[in-house]
Amino acid sequence: MRKRIQIINGPNLNLLGTRQPEIYGETTLKDIEKSCVFISKENNLDIEFFQSNHEGELVEIIQKAETKFDGLIINPGAFSHTSVAILDALNNYKGIVLEVHISNIHKREEFRRKSFVSIRADGVICGFGASGYEIALTYIKDFLK
Repeated sequence: MRKRIQIINGPNLNLLGTRQPEIYGETTLKDIEKSCVFISKENNLDIEFFQSNHEGELVEIIQKAETKFDGLIINPGAFSHTSVAILDALNNYKGIVLEVHISNIHKREEFRRKSFVSIRADGVICGFGASGYEIALTYIKDFLK
């Protein structure tokens, strides 16, 4: 049976490619999605990609994931550092959770160095640019075997 993975992206990630390319690169979210679709097909995974700038929508999509997905990959963007609501939703999810950040949050402003999501995440991938999503998919595929 094919494993199902939800890839969740938070605020401002829809601006990738134009938003601070010196930090986030020039790869767009659509480029990342295409890459993830390619990797998922090669590895017999089904993925669903989601992006929202709204905290409540992210909470709802996480809550619905419990019965639909074997694993979550989440880049919560700025909500990493502020959202207890997203942490609470993730704490209710029973599958594997990987947190992805394009930049190395530990080399940035002090307020970005703490992530509420990391409290629940089974792994954190940061500082590898858009490749972090590919790393996360590869890990989840191996983990779910």
